[in-house]
Amino acid sequence: MSDVDGTLVTKDKRLTPATIEAVKTLGENGVAFAITSSRPPKGLLHLIEPLNLRTPIAGFNSGMVMDRERRVLREFSLASNVTREILAGLDAHGVDIWFFRGNDWFVRKRTGAYVAHEEMTIGYGPVEIEDFEQAIGGATKLVGVSMDFERLAQCEDKLRTTLGDKASIARSQNYYLDITHIQANKGSAVLALSELLNVPTQRIAIGDMSNDIRMFEKSGFSIAMGNASDAVKGRAIVTTDSNEDDGFAKAVHRFVVPNAHPICNPRKP
Repeated sequence: MSDVDGTLVTKDKRLTPATIEAVKTLGENGVAFAITSSRPPKGLLHLIEPLNLRTPIAGFNSGMVMDRERRVLREFSLASNVTREILAGLDAHGVDIWFFRGNDWFVRKRTGAYVAHEEMTIGYGPVEIEDFEQAIGGATKLVGVSMDFERLAQCEDKLRTTLGDKASIARSQNYYLDITHIQANKGSAVLALSELLNVPTQRIAIGDMSNDIRMFEKSGFSIAMGNASDAVKGRAIVTTDSNEDDGFAKAVHRFVVPNAHPICNPRKP
């Protein structure tokens, strides 16, 4: 199982030829390959064909799992009262807010920080609305967005204290604070795909950000990217090169294929 941004793709969101070939090599060696991301599932669909993905796609850190035919296999949404509490906390710190309901993306300002960057990343843009109250039911992910990383870190600390076990909170980038249902995290993504595919959880995970640590904890062998922080590297078993230097492909050939335990017939969800 692999993270996407910062791991599977480069900074400019490209799949390199080496990455595509590495995923093909996994299949040839009987190794099932799956992706999980903080992106909405819709923002991952363009990876299906070049990677020949056959496994479910765990978007929103497993908050919404879809198959390649776009059928929703499971979904976790925040309760309305928790959503309002999160919105108030983000507003109190003066950070921009993105509101995802399923694959729908809402913002207050299309010209806000990183909106254009995210639109390029996931392949579609947001709907601008004045008041999130009109979309309050069924929030799958809320994102605090800021170019002031310290402000966002303070916001993260405060929300962890006030929300407790009401929601899952993690950074997907230094400038994105993702808040999802308490059961929507990358550790849960490992468990979900294990159940859907009848594959043991004690397999291999690779990632680069703090939200990938939960995935590491549920995996038997974890790989941190070279561009990961020291804190993330410290939670993985081994480290590979960066996403700009084909670290994913190198990890596949160095750590995965030589020690592969083929799952020849994973169950189809």
